[in-house]
Amino acid sequence: MLNIIIFGPPGAGKGTQSEHIKERYNLTYISTGQVLRAEMAAGSEIGLKVKDIIEHGGLASDEIVAEIIEKFIINHSDSKGFLFDGFPRTVKQAEILEELFQKYNMELNGVLSLEVPEELLIERMLERGKTSGRADDNIESIHFRFVEYENKTKPVLHFYEDRNILHPINGVGSIENIFVNICETIDSIHNS
Repeated sequence: MLNIIIFGPPGAGKGTQSEHIKERYNLTYISTGQVLRAEMAAGSEIGLKVKDIIEHGGLASDEIVAEIIEKFIINHSDSKGFLFDGFPRTVKQAEILEELFQKYNMELNGVLSLEVPEELLIERMLERGKTSGRADDNIESIHFRFVEYENKTKPVLHFYEDRNILHPINGVGSIENIFVNICETIDSIHNS
């Protein structure tokens, strides 16, 4: 089983690269953002709780996200592995994921961190906002998301760095070139 986290600031290309990774390695993809947006669209209890928070660039609580992740793992127990996108976003969530992996006798093989300069990230997200219809792709929400990322999410990198499973990836360049770098990293993780 191959379990990978794709990591990086908002706009780093996690969703784009995840599409290629899940196909190439036959992984079950889970994006907490996507799952939460689906819950909001469905008007579920969880969706209503987090709608306002997410639309203003905030993060759903660790407990809500953990509940969704565990349910997802249980529902996909026959998977060849998981690709996590947007989770964990806090050290607490990283600890929760570690506990879930122990509980279900799983191992986290690697954390791929897409590294992209902030100016390019802002440019990418504003462009995406013109076509995606995402309410959080505006300049105010983008700046708030960067602050949230720096304060709550970036410490997660150190959590995985301490476990020697963090792999920085240059997130600048063509989608194809970035994907080649990602594959080289995953192949070296998987074959070690």
